Amino acid sequence: MSSILLRGGRAIDPASGLDATADVLVRDGRIAAIAIKRGELRPADADQTLDCEGRIVAPGLIDPHVHLREPGGEAKETIRTGASAAVAGGFTTVCCMPNTNPSLDTAAMVEFVRMRAVEANLARVYVVGAATVSRHGEQLAPMGAMSAAGAVAFSDDGDGIASAEMMRKVLAVCQSLDRAFMQHCQDPSLTQGAVMNAGPLATRLGLGGWPAVAEELMLARDIQLNRAIGCRYHAQHLSSGGSAQILRQARAEGQPVSGEAAPHHLLLTEEACDGYNTMAKMNPPLRTKNDVAELKRAIADGTITVLATDHAPHTAAEKDRDFSSAPFGIIGVECALPLYVRALVDDGVIGWPRLIAMMTCEPARLCGFDRRAGLETLGTLRVGGLADVTVIDPSAEWTIRVADFASKSRNCPFDGWKVRGRATHTFVGGVLKYGKLA
Repeated sequence: MSSILLRGGRAIDPASGLDATADVLVRDGRIAAIAIKRGELRPADADQTLDCEGRIVAPGLIDPHVHLREPGGEAKETIRTGASAAVAGGFTTVCCMPNTNPSLDTAAMVEFVRMRAVEANLARVYVVGAATVSRHGEQLAPMGAMSAAGAVAFSDDGDGIASAEMMRKVLAVCQSLDRAFMQHCQDPSLTQGAVMNAGPLATRLGLGGWPAVAEELMLARDIQLNRAIGCRYHAQHLSSGGSAQILRQARAEGQPVSGEAAPHHLLLTEEACDGYNTMAKMNPPLRTKNDVAELKRAIADGTITVLATDHAPHTAAEKDRDFSSAPFGIIGVECALPLYVRALVDDGVIGWPRLIAMMTCEPARLCGFDRRAGLETLGTLRVGGLADVTVIDPSAEWTIRVADFASKSRNCPFDGWKVRGRATHTFVGGVLKYGKLA
């Protein structure tokens, strides 16, 4: 395997506290050396040199929440196209959700995804297994077998687990397996027929309203259930300012809970749904300016620790239906980084080091990638460690064009947005998967 010297970039590795201009030498798939002193590493030390001056050299980005649709939804996305989209967005690792057809609810399905990812040979793809059989919330899935097969966490994403007794069992099993449970916080009894945020706009449009309390109630219930269990509990795609307050209180009490935010909930409000714009139909729905402000405050004070895309591909025909019939969700893995820059860095919420942390070591900690017994750790630039590296040009200005995406789907409300910041090179195990060398 060839070697490459990433020269003169701003190396940011939140896991180790590194933030300095440095040269990073990649050899045989690993980080061979990191030199802060200029001249300690020379171009002659590597087969190739990439000038990274003015760029950020970071651990490979990790997205713990994507939908790759395979098996059963290959018209929308496949593991190969999703992994290609991931590396184009700077992500070296993604975790796919189990709401496929059939669901990812057996060890055989976990192995199926692993083999497809190996064949694609792009981003690393890990499975978040279904906690209940077919995600119906009625019978525990074989979580132990799935964990042994490589499932890194569990979730019935797409549906919250409505039964408190079943939720209690799931939390206990996850705790025994040392796996996080990722909850889609939605009380189904409060969201029947709901398609957008409850409020005056939904009333004017004649659409079913989705109250924030539907998210908040399930989150509060789960936290209460988990007090005596101590499972690593993670609230997915938070949309409500009230949820942020609930999570903040639980973390202040020392409970092992975390939460994530997605780009659309930080940049868009329910107003994007006006005109029956199905590209803005999300689950959970886009909410108010106050909710956006509260989510940003929760990121600023460390309540929300993870950024995830909830990349959810759909065909054009599906999104062309009327608003009530169209599916929820958007794609975003290819444009997430600059959208986070706009929402959080440009807005003064956090700086680049914290942004990188929320996209590397924090999701690594959530999924156990930082402490995998007998396996390589991810989410850090460590001498001797795997060379999963993302090179970012923080000043690159470009226009999001969904027609150019590697994803099979085009359902993105940010098409045409002018943004700043872009992954220029993505290395997985020291191999360039996205970008060009001179």
